[in-house]
Amino acid sequence: MSIPDRVQLPAGGLPEKPGVYLMRDAGGRVIYVGKATSLKRRVTSYWRIQEQISRYQVADLIAAVDRIEVQPTRNVLEALILEANLIKKHLPKYNIMQKDDKSFLYLAISNDPYPKPLFVRGHELEREGKRRYKAVFGPYLQPAALRAALKLVRKFIPWSTCEPPPTSPLVKGGPRGVRGRPCFDYHIGACPGVCVGAISKRDYAKIIRRLILFFEGKTERVERALERDMKKAAAEERYEDAEKAKRQLYALRHINDIAVLSRDEGGMFGHPRQHDLPINIFGRIEGYDISNISGTSAVGSMVVFEDGEPKKSEYRKFKIKTVKGANDYAMLAEVLRRRFARATAVGADRRVGPGAHIGAPLQDGWALPDLIMIDGGWGQVNIAKEILREKKLTIPVVGIAKGFDRKQDRLIYPKDALELGRVVEQYKVILQRLRDEAHRFAIGYHRKLRGKRT
Repeated sequence: MSIPDRVQLPAGGLPEKPGVYLMRDAGGRVIYVGKATSLKRRVTSYWRIQEQISRYQVADLIAAVDRIEVQPTRNVLEALILEANLIKKHLPKYNIMQKDDKSFLYLAISNDPYPKPLFVRGHELEREGKRRYKAVFGPYLQPAALRAALKLVRKFIPWSTCEPPPTSPLVKGGPRGVRGRPCFDYHIGACPGVCVGAISKRDYAKIIRRLILFFEGKTERVERALERDMKKAAAEERYEDAEKAKRQLYALRHINDIAVLSRDEGGMFGHPRQHDLPINIFGRIEGYDISNISGTSAVGSMVVFEDGEPKKSEYRKFKIKTVKGANDYAMLAEVLRRRFARATAVGADRRVGPGAHIGAPLQDGWALPDLIMIDGGWGQVNIAKEILREKKLTIPVVGIAKGFDRKQDRLIYPKDALELGRVVEQYKVILQRLRDEAHRFAIGYHRKLRGKRT
């Protein structure tokens, strides 16, 4: 079924570009706002979906649509931000009725001496008031998409989640010349150095102003500011600063190269399925493998990649405790239960609230992954999904079934998970490296235990 003739479309048609679409009724009122990786594919899907889904909200929406407008963006991240700003402006009927607006997620900038972005819910804003915050953005309909977006933004607008220690020269009355202990984010370039006194309040305020501009949709102003920083630093022969600004500018201009592919809609068609969640292949991905000989010296491994590279400080090894005999499925289940027992106190969509600094680790230090890779086929993948359901976590899972050679390795995922499939097939080599590293780490620990037995 195609879009009916009664619905007025943009003069140039629907573009195959990311962006935001607005649906208006006969009175000109905006009744729905959505974002899309492809505006043409997304908008036309409403009438295809009607043939498959009889949800009354969808039927009511498309019956009421009189005109569709589109606003293309350069990438999906800009579409996510524009969508939130337009929902805030128009309060469309079919966006707001998806859920109580008090439970919507907002992005707030704290009013601290060194402000931080925070996740807050609508009911918290209502209780505490917006004046507590320097700026508030949203509502955002998909918390997971917002979290994935923030990971990207921090590559070109690095903010701090730490505090200046009492001995820092940044603290009023603190002794000068004494530096605090650097946080982990400072070592990887994600923190500008509040923790060590490496940045003044004035310079840090400039970073926060850029963050606010970005979430206001003024990306070009942020781009021009980074260009000025780069040229000024080069002219003053501060070549490290010039290189840093150049990297940040590159990250901003190449957002589209990074696979944060979010499902275009969440609540309109009910809760998203696991494989419809945003996929951030360059976020935190965890790989698991089991190693044993006929059930003896059985171990499991967890390896972590971030930005497509190993993060060895977060590798973990598990000595199997509860499984007797050769049962790889049960061993994998034990490993995953033990790993995710550390995360159940802060579920995937419960990591919000006034104290939830963006980029901070979970309460017990084991951050949740954006994607899980299991060395194995459908049996192993289904075990992983079962444990995640048990822990009330919703994280995409992909398996790798070994072929005769690397080219014949087969990725295991639901065939109707189109976006998940597109991302993992495109970046199959990263998942193969993750699989190889999980196998290396597991077999190394297994050999160590086997050596002790002899």
